[in-house]
Amino acid sequence: MNAPVTLFHISDLHFGLEDRRALDWVEQAIAAEHPAAVAVTGDLTMRARHREFAAACEWISRLAAPVTVEPGNHDMPYVNLIERFAAPYRRFGAIKALLERELDLGDLHVVPLQTVTRAQWRFPWVDGWVTDRALAATLAAIDALPEGTRVLITAHHPLPERAPDGHVLTINGTRAMEELARRQVLAVLTGHVHDPFDLTARTSAGPLRMIGAGTLSQRVRSTPPSFNELMIDGREVRVRVRNLAAVPTRAMQVDAVPETALPPRQPGEPVAPVNAVPEIDPPVT
Repeated sequence: MNAPVTLFHISDLHFGLEDRRALDWVEQAIAAEHPAAVAVTGDLTMRARHREFAAACEWISRLAAPVTVEPGNHDMPYVNLIERFAAPYRRFGAIKALLERELDLGDLHVVPLQTVTRAQWRFPWVDGWVTDRALAATLAAIDALPEGTRVLITAHHPLPERAPDGHVLTINGTRAMEELARRQVLAVLTGHVHDPFDLTARTSAGPLRMIGAGTLSQRVRSTPPSFNELMIDGREVRVRVRNLAAVPTRAMQVDAVPETALPPRQPGEPVAPVNAVPEIDPPVT
């Protein structure tokens, strides 16, 4: 029996509007606690500016642990469309080797799933899309592992495909969730919505656990800046949402996958709908 593995799951750093106190705290925690790995699930920057990437890459390069990084929709060039289509990840520069990197932690592997695209048939290009090519690459990586290998998936966008009002969130998300459930992955780790969650979706191929991390930026939604500490023991994954406000984990985790990452509305304004996907079970309290 292998020893439990600790992994830190961080997301939505948004350099350009980062929370420096939160980033310093996370960096110190990694240096002191030595997690087996750090998974960064996208949106390193606010507007994919060169100076934002330089600061984000410098910070990530200092982390004292193996790191894998997913691109986020905020990390695609906004103004330079030629670069967006021809070399969308060029600005990752010094950490490009960490981008969509599969991590081998013994009989536990962290496998990336790309949900960010250069363009979509809908605008703005902020929501997710699991292309057939991206899904095939992830499934091939899983299927190539020795039988019995435990797998965690990293992606930027949560995978539920539709909001209750029919709005399409992550294109091809339903199929992706079914295929990952069929392979009995431990969980899918995502960001994008700035509130942490820990939910189980029921798919036609079985249950699929979805774990979302909050933000380490000033662009908070309904919870303070935070990151997830995951303890993987056998096939059990325990989640602790760590935050400087000392809010308990269950109070930090929202009970439905939020549809947007927009900051909370002011009193009196209508509440934005959330993606309360049918047949999603919140964790037992």
